[in-house]
Amino acid sequence: MLTPTPLLALWPTPLGLHRFAQADSVNSLLARVFQAMRATDPNAPHDRRAFYASGDDLLERIRLPEWDALVGFIVDSMRQTVVLANQGAWPVATPGLQIALRGMWFQIASQGSHHDVHTHGNCSWSGVYCLQVDPEAQRAAHPVLGAGNGVTRFYGPHFNHLGGAHMDFGNAYLLSPHLDVPPLPGQLVVFPSWLAHQAMPYAGEAERIIVSFNASVHASSGSDQLHAYADA
Repeated sequence: MLTPTPLLALWPTPLGLHRFAQADSVNSLLARVFQAMRATDPNAPHDRRAFYASGDDLLERIRLPEWDALVGFIVDSMRQTVVLANQGAWPVATPGLQIALRGMWFQIASQGSHHDVHTHGNCSWSGVYCLQVDPEAQRAAHPVLGAGNGVTRFYGPHFNHLGGAHMDFGNAYLLSPHLDVPPLPGQLVVFPSWLAHQAMPYAGEAERIIVSFNASVHASSGSDQLHAYADA
């Protein structure tokens, strides 16, 4: 039942922003590890300026205390975001839950390389952690790419409705249909896996290095299903 109200703001899109306290001591080491992994990958592009994405098996390949600290931070941050996003939807306020990381990988971009618009399947939550990029003022001052240099751009669920749609003063709430999140070393963005997004072209003195992941969340016991399927 809907509670009578002048306005129902329905179907929000939750995003979690988190800051890794150990970023200064961890990021530089992991950047060197990732660059070495790219250099020894026989399938990596010969041109180091090309966009590079590792396999999504980093959890099995890396054994370092610094890596374990980052993974622990990611899991704890995602738990916070998921609990807040599901307030009022779960039958109890803070139920036990299990977070399963379905894959983690890193990406390296430079010289204008980018990752086109996409979503992530077979998971409910995803995330992007920024490991390395040019300093903020330097990144945003790029003479061609400007403030959009290397940002992660998220497209709201109503974005597709704007293609050829009627626009007037009354539906101004549909704008702006996207959100740009600047890459800041040590920052983690947790978002629903269905949310369309892309890594915008990046160019800078330092390579843009990020860690991405997919995850699913499950009840600690019993079934994940809270509601019966609706009749057709």
